[in-house]
Amino acid sequence: MTQNYRITLLPGDGIGPEIMAVAVDVLNVVGKKFDLQFEFTEALIGGAAIDAVGEPLPADTLNTCRQSDAVLLAAIGGYKWDSLPSNMRPEAGLLGLRAGLNLFANLRPAKILPQLIDSSTLKREIVEGVDIMVVRELTGGIYFGKPKGIFATETGEKRGVNTMAYTEAEIDRIGRVAFETAKKRSGKLCSVDKANVLEVSQLWRDRMTQLSAEYPDVELSHLYVDNAAMQLVRSPKQFDTIVTGNLFGDILSDAAAMLTGSIGMLPSASLGASAPGVYEPVHGSAPDIAGQDKANPLAQVLSAAMMLRYGLNQPVAAEFIEKAVLQVLEQGYRTGDIMSADMNLLGCKAMGELLIQTLEGRI
Repeated sequence: MTQNYRITLLPGDGIGPEIMAVAVDVLNVVGKKFDLQFEFTEALIGGAAIDAVGEPLPADTLNTCRQSDAVLLAAIGGYKWDSLPSNMRPEAGLLGLRAGLNLFANLRPAKILPQLIDSSTLKREIVEGVDIMVVRELTGGIYFGKPKGIFATETGEKRGVNTMAYTEAEIDRIGRVAFETAKKRSGKLCSVDKANVLEVSQLWRDRMTQLSAEYPDVELSHLYVDNAAMQLVRSPKQFDTIVTGNLFGDILSDAAAMLTGSIGMLPSASLGASAPGVYEPVHGSAPDIAGQDKANPLAQVLSAAMMLRYGLNQPVAAEFIEKAVLQVLEQGYRTGDIMSADMNLLGCKAMGELLIQTLEGRI
């Protein structure tokens, strides 16, 4: 029996439309093979929405996302909108989407692919075998805390303020996601904070420690964020699952991504308690190469695979896509960001066509 899914597509800005087109083609091929019917609805977000309707997250976009089974996002932002007020920049649309769908948990895998070990800037012996999952809290912390803004003091000097705040409930719900994730992996969870100087981190550590009693089969450890950043570069294989707050997770997940050789290869999933999840590559919009057929679509394709696995409960279809990506890399095909000697350079469209041929068994 055919299973039907409503998918909201948010191509966004920069290279977003190019890489989204590849992911949609891949999903259509996989849908035919596994008897899955996708109803795609495209909506505006980020700079594209600002240009079209004057705001980074139109109400129609949020409503469309809420009514879908999953949301596939490409990329937002660009130099064009950098001079706008912070609440009107493309990034505000992404924050609004996360808050509007109550997506409090971001899953960011950083797994080294055997074919790309030599693309990493670190030595082979350091990164070979790295397989890390960063669980980042998404809707609290310093990005959402109040008060926030730039204010004039009594002397007329401007003062910038952002507030880092977490409630016990916010910590507990991301903690449970992290413990459950670690339980399905190797049973090791590292909680990252700055409890030596921040009261909010002291509460974070207290709650994670208390939660650990509910998960006796998961080994919990703690690191300060500065030490965690150093250890990620020094000895990344000590980590399996990392859980941390919004700001620290933003930084550490990007650092973990670069262990793998290219941020252009990594997907992510943003999940809530019941709302549809958002699946997106971790890289940016790369406006400097937009429209030049140079973008790497593989992270977008792998984000579609994460959508199948975590959002639509189609793990076999997800694995089918992931194996096709590995097969293409094994054959020596690369986009410019992961190019190395003796490899075959492809553009975005050609990489997509090769993936389709692989999925259809034509090569």
